[in-house]
Amino acid sequence: MTPSSPTPVQALDQAAARTRVDAALAAFMTEQHALLSSISPDLVAAADALRDFLLDGGKRLRPAFCYWGWRGAGGADDSPGIFRAAAALELLQASALVHDDLMDRSDTRRGLPSMHRRFEALHRESGWRGDREQYGAAAALLLGDLLLIWCDELFVRCGLDAAAVLAAKSAFDLMRTEVMAGQYLDVLEPVAGDSTDELALTRAQTVLHYKSAKYTIERPLQVGARLAGASEELVAAYGEFGLPLGEAFQLRDDLLGVFGDPAVTGKPAGDDLREGKRTLLVALALRALPRERAARLDARLGAADLAPAEIAELSALVAESGAPEQVEQRIEQLMARSLAALAAAPLKDEAARETLLALARAATVRRY
Repeated sequence: MTPSSPTPVQALDQAAARTRVDAALAAFMTEQHALLSSISPDLVAAADALRDFLLDGGKRLRPAFCYWGWRGAGGADDSPGIFRAAAALELLQASALVHDDLMDRSDTRRGLPSMHRRFEALHRESGWRGDREQYGAAAALLLGDLLLIWCDELFVRCGLDAAAVLAAKSAFDLMRTEVMAGQYLDVLEPVAGDSTDELALTRAQTVLHYKSAKYTIERPLQVGARLAGASEELVAAYGEFGLPLGEAFQLRDDLLGVFGDPAVTGKPAGDDLREGKRTLLVALALRALPRERAARLDARLGAADLAPAEIAELSALVAESGAPEQVEQRIEQLMARSLAALAAAPLKDEAARETLLALARAATVRRY
């Protein structure tokens, strides 16, 4: 599937929307940086780390879908409040990433040290007492929690009509509950799930739905729609468009997590294998491989002493299984469902429909 090139107007609209979200985030982080610094000078390092993490990267995918969900529901194109509300979703994403990296023991994020590694380094460079790894983990846990608090704060005081914010808050809260539930199930699977049983694919699909698919696209669209006072018909149509698209997005990420180029992903090669992620890709590979090869993949996936040569070996096993081709087929099927739903959705703004189409293709057509 080849993405079509957006028109100049679409490109300008997407860039302008991102610029406004970035400005909203920068303004909010300036406030919070001042607040933390006023509490204690010892918090400046934490404030700097949070500001850097928020403002130095990220696709801004969730804010984009929130904003264009608003536009598709008839929301004004330049309301300052919608950009602050959309920026709140990026704070939620940042919280999830900080915690994710800690749970996965990831060393990097976007090509830079992950939050817990940054504070381990601060501990070491400062010559402080105690266990630097424990300090880094504690700092990341607390700062991730702080980002979660801030996402609620920014959303509630975004400046849009209070009744509209209240109407959207239920979808916003549901999104947060779903992603935390999905995160827990993702942590549970490697320790409690049997990768060889008949339910392994079902469990992987459940994690896919709740950890990523709903949270990445469906719920942000619906939050934006609720903020604009959308009809239930449009909210449901956004679900029909957003859920399969969110699945396709995560499946593409799963492929990149095994076969991606570190220069593109900002993560080490085969990082999902090192972290032991039991994705749908892995579940399909385990089912398809001969018993001995499946046992090898299952036994070494996520091993603490996994060497680079073994990561290459496990990547080859996944490729050998035919699972990547199955996942590519699944992505194409999901995209067909999603784009058909978008074409039929009762949007009030055709520019929003065109931009959502461009965003959908950009989110899923990412090569290794």
